[in-house]
Amino acid sequence: MMKNIKILALVLTVSLMTFNCSKDDDNNVKSNAPDFSGTYVQEDQMGRPAVNTVFVASADKDTYNITTPSSQNAAFQSKFEANLLALSPAYANGGTNALGQDAATFTGLLATDVLNVSLDGKTTFFDGENVLTGRALADDVITVELLLIFGGEDFSENPGLSNDNVDANDKTFLTSFPYLASPH
Repeated sequence: MMKNIKILALVLTVSLMTFNCSKDDDNNVKSNAPDFSGTYVQEDQMGRPAVNTVFVASADKDTYNITTPSSQNAAFQSKFEANLLALSPAYANGGTNALGQDAATFTGLLATDVLNVSLDGKTTFFDGENVLTGRALADDVITVELLLIFGGEDFSENPGLSNDNVDANDKTFLTSFPYLASPH
């Protein structure tokens, strides 16, 4: 009796496998590869954090975000400059930032939302010597932007507005790829 059950189980298993396997199945295999068909639309630009947030008016956000960087300066520099002059009295009075840039020059740089990358030097947002040559994970980008907006020629003006008081990441960055800090 036990031998008959084993044979019956074997016959059922083989028949199910035969029934479920056919050459037609090869045509129904789904690929796990990403699907790049369709239309893709640029939704947001953030090469320099806070620039888009601070300098682009709400009514202009969508337009700015879909404008190619090569056209952004011509379309938005004057608006950026008006916002900078309203935010920082030092610029309004003809002053410059620590990079020696007046309001028009600085906002011309900011209006084109690209992240520059140095191909032959240090990659940093600002380290006291190198400026906007890229962005390292540990760079205090927001404080640098606040200093350039509010800090004046030597970073001493408006000390209350020139620092976000976040001096480090809450977790140590890794020393190998993917370099990001481990999740909480």
